[in-house]
Amino acid sequence: QVHLVESGGGLVQAGGSLRLSCAASRSIITANLMAWYRQAPGKERELVAGIGSSGATSYANSLKGRFTISREDARNTIYLQMNSLKPEDTGVYYCRAYYSGSVYWGQGTQVTVSS
Repeated sequence: QVHLVESGGGLVQAGGSLRLSCAASRSIITANLMAWYRQAPGKERELVAGIGSSGATSYANSLKGRFTISREDARNTIYLQMNSLKPEDTGVYYCRAYYSGSVYWGQGTQVTVSS
């Protein structure tokens, strides 16, 4: 079992920035893939960004250039730096980890961007 704890969400004005953190209870070096997803009110959960064990990253096309995913293996933590935030970025942001066939989710952190 792997526990994921997100933090860093909050209320920010449009154009502002936030950095989300996701701390894992197991070494993320052994994770095949870690990712951030988000779910806006009334919408399906969608992939925001992912980072593999090699450090390779991928992003939703619409978010490239504004969001950056990174990892700090020593802290078993991944981050999501979000810049130039827009009201449509509002939602609950979830951390997801994939370890050898098993998928784990965090409880989510709320991000609200006001116009």
